[in-house]
Amino acid sequence: MLGGALRLASRDMLDDLVEGSDTRDEALVIVTDLRGVVLAHPDRSRVLKPISDEPRMAQGYLDWVAAGSAIEPAGQFLRQAGQVLSATGIAGPDWVLWRAVPRAELLAPLRAARHKALLTAAAIVAIGLLAVRALISVWRRPLQQLQRRAESLFDDRGDAQDGWPQVGGEIGELSRVLRQVSAERSQFERLNARVLAQLGSVMAAAPVGILFTREQCMQLVSTEMGRLVQRAAPELMQQPLATLFASADDFAQMEVRVVDAFAHRLPYAGEWQLLRADGSTFWAQLRGQPVAATDPAAGTIWTVADVSDAVQARGELEWSATHDPLTGLGNRKLFEQRMEHVMAHRPASLPAAVVMLDLDRFKPINDTAGHATGDAMLQQVAAAISSQVRHADMVARIGGDEFALLLENCPPEAARRIMLNVHEAFAAIRLPWQERQLQVGASLGAALLQADTPNAATWLQQADAACYAAKAAGRGRVRMAPA
Repeated sequence: MLGGALRLASRDMLDDLVEGSDTRDEALVIVTDLRGVVLAHPDRSRVLKPISDEPRMAQGYLDWVAAGSAIEPAGQFLRQAGQVLSATGIAGPDWVLWRAVPRAELLAPLRAARHKALLTAAAIVAIGLLAVRALISVWRRPLQQLQRRAESLFDDRGDAQDGWPQVGGEIGELSRVLRQVSAERSQFERLNARVLAQLGSVMAAAPVGILFTREQCMQLVSTEMGRLVQRAAPELMQQPLATLFASADDFAQMEVRVVDAFAHRLPYAGEWQLLRADGSTFWAQLRGQPVAATDPAAGTIWTVADVSDAVQARGELEWSATHDPLTGLGNRKLFEQRMEHVMAHRPASLPAAVVMLDLDRFKPINDTAGHATGDAMLQQVAAAISSQVRHADMVARIGGDEFALLLENCPPEAARRIMLNVHEAFAAIRLPWQERQLQVGASLGAALLQADTPNAATWLQQADAACYAAKAAGRGRVRMAPA
């Protein structure tokens, strides 16, 4: 026994088990007994020392003890920080062979293999990406050509059939469709250009003004329209339609009527005063028609004609239908219309009076001096009467030498005063003729409008009766009909 202990202390017996082991960066192999006493160690100073002093195996040994210090000939792995630690039991002497390999050293080949695999994979991916990119570039070339050609689809330069990719598949089909669209567009543009040229000719040659408006703004103006308002047609472009009107109120009224007409699916026609560039105005007939009845935003087509002469002629015709051409006073028709209006607005129109005036000594003037002198006398009579009435009163010639006055909102006292003033004005009339001064007189009769006056004819008859009473009293008199 003593001899065996000495040989164990000299470590000769177990040198083969631990020979070549480096404790710093290689596998460390030691042998212990079941109590953890080191029997063999590369470092002889550690023999017969406890394994718990070995930092590379201390934690694994404690776990092995805690697990029951089992001797496993097949070996077992134990937990040890930074190490891969295994313990294998040697049956017979009940020894334990411990082997610790640095984890980094053990995994180094695996890491190297993984690094090599990653490099290889990266190279393969890079080559694949380059190949895919090249392939995509080849595939995209027709698509890029199609894109460039599609972007210039509405460019009038060049042939519509040039520049399209000659490929098959979906790109080829799309190219065929777009090429057809381009050809049809070119054809449409040519047709549109011809239509616009024709429209321009029509706009330039049209004898009436033509306007196209959208949202009350002039988008298209004919040459004649510019001439009517004394402005260049391009100058009117994009200008509000309201600038053509002499009055903003007129434009507002017209706009309401246009909306109403279009709402009933009818064209609009109306006469309004338009403004020229020099500030003068003229009467124009405007006719409007929506471009699309169901879409007000599509705009409106207008024709404009100068109807100033027609309006003036119509006005003169209307005036002659209601006025005496000799004296310029209203005639019997207009007088009776005004009387009906006053009667219809009773009692608001009360008080009111009708005055009948019949000339005295007028027939001898006609017979002696002639009708021309008689006409001149009638004109002086009309002027004398008009000078003595109020601005709102109406003076009419209702017969050869018969005149009438309609005095609205006129109390009886004011009516009588007006009659007396007219009577005095007759006394001042002097008409020179062959070294003579011709004079006339007048008999006046008035009737006040009552709340129970049945009609205008009765009212006029009452005034006429009062006038006859004045004549019967000796001419040159003034009479009021009894209430």
